[in-house]
Amino acid sequence: MRLVFVVAAGTIALGLVADASAQNAANAPPSLASIAAVESWLALDAPPGEEFRITDPVMATDNHWRRDDLGNLVMTVGSGHPRRLIACGLDHVGYIVSEMTDQGYLRLHRSGNAVTHPLWDQFHQAQQIRVLTTHGSVPGVVAVDNLHFAQEHRGDTSVVNVDQLWVDIGARSPAEATALGVRLIDPVVRDLPRWTYADYVAGADASGRAGCAAVASVARAAARGARSSGETVFVLSAQSSFRWSGLEGIVARLGKFDEATVVTAASPGSIDSVAVSRALFPPRARSAPALNADSIYRVVVRARFAGSLVESVRATDLDSLLASVRAAAHVSSSTPWVALPQPSAMPARARDSLSTAADILTRLAELPAVGERETPVREAIRSALPDWARKQVVQDSAGNLILSMGPDRDTSVFLAHMDEVGYVVRSIDHDGTVTLTSQGGLNGAAWEGQPALLYLDQPAARNAAANAASASLAGVFVPRERAKLRRPDVMRAWFGMDSASLAARGVRAGLVVLAYKHGERLGATRYTARALDDRSGDTALLLALAGMDPAKLNHKVIFVWSVEEEVGLFGAAAVASHIGTSVHHAYAIDTFVSADTPLESSFFALAPLGDGPVLRASDDGMVVLSSERDRIIALARNNRIPLQVGTTKGSTDAVPVVARGAIGAQLGWPGRYSHSPAEVLDLNDLETLARLVRVLAQ
Repeated sequence: MRLVFVVAAGTIALGLVADASAQNAANAPPSLASIAAVESWLALDAPPGEEFRITDPVMATDNHWRRDDLGNLVMTVGSGHPRRLIACGLDHVGYIVSEMTDQGYLRLHRSGNAVTHPLWDQFHQAQQIRVLTTHGSVPGVVAVDNLHFAQEHRGDTSVVNVDQLWVDIGARSPAEATALGVRLIDPVVRDLPRWTYADYVAGADASGRAGCAAVASVARAAARGARSSGETVFVLSAQSSFRWSGLEGIVARLGKFDEATVVTAASPGSIDSVAVSRALFPPRARSAPALNADSIYRVVVRARFAGSLVESVRATDLDSLLASVRAAAHVSSSTPWVALPQPSAMPARARDSLSTAADILTRLAELPAVGERETPVREAIRSALPDWARKQVVQDSAGNLILSMGPDRDTSVFLAHMDEVGYVVRSIDHDGTVTLTSQGGLNGAAWEGQPALLYLDQPAARNAAANAASASLAGVFVPRERAKLRRPDVMRAWFGMDSASLAARGVRAGLVVLAYKHGERLGATRYTARALDDRSGDTALLLALAGMDPAKLNHKVIFVWSVEEEVGLFGAAAVASHIGTSVHHAYAIDTFVSADTPLESSFFALAPLGDGPVLRASDDGMVVLSSERDRIIALARNNRIPLQVGTTKGSTDAVPVVARGAIGAQLGWPGRYSHSPAEVLDLNDLETLARLVRVLAQ
């Protein structure tokens, strides 16, 4: 008796290390073992043609596998009849680099021709990605139009397609992109962490990867003696997104089978009433592989949000899938899940002159702080202050953090806000679906179909910064199954449990819901994260303080880290009502929303990243007096600080203070992709802005 298994791959040394989920999966309860195993499979990329990125780890788990010329892995156990084939596909539709533009952006082409979710391309816009090169992955973001320029984009209502995807990797030319290791045809994938919530595992092609995990698990059990009569061939195939070309290629050489079972991914928009369905492929179905077999069955595990980046499969359904594959292979004994070892982490970026700014910015940007709930960021800023400043800083009744320095005359105020845009819970349906209300200006299309975090009641202030991330429930922003318009009418989230279970966890109306986020260096000097507006302003004030001696000031300087800017400048209004009439100069430190992207017209708000901070001379809230513009420009020139001058959209915290009689100005860094998960700045601009703040303060 012989049994055969096939998995797609190529050859490369990965430097594998055992992952905790792989080590613990065999000893975990059945449901936890299935989640841990499938999670380990989803954590590995397998772009069409580069399935070796997952098949090398598969081979590391079992030396019975062999790899054929097409990249499939094959294992045969048993001999004779009946001859059975059990197969799955490792890859799914993705992207490859098709062009490097003169400005250093990458353009993309779809890789694979399988049916995808109607919003598949749009799910990638405004998100962090990775370019998979031969030397490692290169981080980047997919550009999106600036939300502040909504009027200019009012006609852009159609769903985004691949021709509208521009990848920003922090390069300014094709030469810089090439120096980062990027080449044409390199795969591009969404950069997401492993994502589990309640008893679900989520990710792109979660059902398909679960199928391959089940096939590999049954294969290993069969190879170790849990055999049935006849010969069985298990196939994890290469290039399944190219009409199953890898599977068809190997089967053409293996001859005729009595029965074939293909474990496929759930179809976009499908709603299955049973955990696992097994049925004959319809005759001449476009999705059916051409196999030499008397009968060809399709096995599919039930999935929520099928075809999206957050396709979700429940643990109990995973165990049913494993049982179904075991039955198709006629393996009767229990089968433990196979979890895959993970590649070792990429080496940390070498420290450079911009690392300190990046460290502070990361610490602040990764914390949640939607309006009225700024405690985590406020406490992180407090802890980052110099010792002398930490002793002097106060928190007012509105929640603003205020640091006063110098003698009480000719007061200058610098304001940067702590809050960010996001969502709060509006209502909860019986099935646990949460309807959301936006806080601040948001493009729902940039959040739809992405991982979500619901933040429970905030912990005590002294632990807020450390505990904010842990006091949350993981879930997903619910994607539409079909759409003709880019933006959803209503935003919803789901956390894998019904309303009663949510209530038991303390979920109620008014709690914050945000997408997963993390800060990342791009290229040599660029940086991306959500909430750069205005954690960058917060960082600029901290950096400015680091070089100041309050004892040398001859006038009063007040630094304000304000609350509730995004929902109405309320924190700044509270400050203005208290100290406004005594203020001589008021400076808002905030984003200059720049047209320095290929999606915007260069005739308005063009301030190139890397050319220095920007004097925001005019926007929707105020105009800077010409005499004040000249004074700031002269100060910058005399101190050899590069300074750009421009006009853009939006308003800032300077407005309420100016309304009380202060001379106002707005200073910022040029920023791309405003109010999106993919905001980008240049760290040199941020450091130079901090120098300018210091000069103006002194």
